[in-house]
Amino acid sequence: MTADFRWGLIGPGRIAHRFAQALAHHGCGVLQAVASRSEQRAQAFASKYNASFVYTNYDDLFAAADVDGVYIATPHNFHFEQIAACIKAGKPVLCEKPLTVTAAQTEALIELSRSHQVFLMEALWSRFLPVYQKVDYWLSKGLIGTPRLVQSNFGFNVPRNESDRLLNPNLAGGVLLDMGVYCMSMSQWVFGRSPLSANASGIVGTTGVDELMVANLDFGQHQFAQFSCNFVSQTENSLTIYGSNGHIKVDEMFWDATSASLHLANGTVEQCNEPYAQTGFEYEIMEAERCIQAGKIESDMISHKMTLETMQWMDNLRNQLNVQYPEDR
Repeated sequence: MTADFRWGLIGPGRIAHRFAQALAHHGCGVLQAVASRSEQRAQAFASKYNASFVYTNYDDLFAAADVDGVYIATPHNFHFEQIAACIKAGKPVLCEKPLTVTAAQTEALIELSRSHQVFLMEALWSRFLPVYQKVDYWLSKGLIGTPRLVQSNFGFNVPRNESDRLLNPNLAGGVLLDMGVYCMSMSQWVFGRSPLSANASGIVGTTGVDELMVANLDFGQHQFAQFSCNFVSQTENSLTIYGSNGHIKVDEMFWDATSASLHLANGTVEQCNEPYAQTGFEYEIMEAERCIQAGKIESDMISHKMTLETMQWMDNLRNQLNVQYPEDR
């Protein structure tokens, strides 16, 4: 898209810097406004990225006529209320993953998006990365035969701080919503559908959130996925797709990868390196802008249905470990 598209941003924290830096890409719009309950944080962020306006009241951002879309980067538990307010104000939304805390919240927002005819998309940025376009090409050509198994890991030994958001159930902490969402969504992407059944085991810590989860997913048609996510141990954080004629490996930090390799049964190996134009967020930004300017209310790549099904299965996995949030009640 062009610089005519004007973004408003809520939640100028760590991940928001990556979004703002991605807007430097020639195909993206501009940062028009920043909103935060802390005027000091909002002003510092706006000054760094040349945003024209700062708001401490979110409603003022939602009402701003010179904001074409809103990017939400606040903690998970604030997403539902903020997205709903955006949609009711007629503002298109790109919101960080997971879209909400529960599937019921996601379903309500999808209904709101449809009734108001306002764009809504989960910012699962990995799906748009160039390396995954290459992986998609390999899969579409049937180079590894029929995909049978997807294995992925997302794990780090996170310094333990029970007051931190990651371990706080009141802030929708826990490893599945924070990290496992990538494993879940990318597995669904490979097979083009949701699983028929899923089994989870893991560790629920003293604060009541999942700190380690291992999941086995049955997609039917003799296709399966396995993943682990955790806060307690460094793992090899790659994603591998095994087929009847070889496998594809997306390198470590698979959600943030720029390289992958194709390994065929005859010993042939093909490497691909796909560096970002900016930070990697520019691809989901361009998709959102394209959809919004075309008058769409959802993206075909991250559809409402896809987001809802991911949330429904994450609810299922959490329930198996008896991890509950205030939103569940």
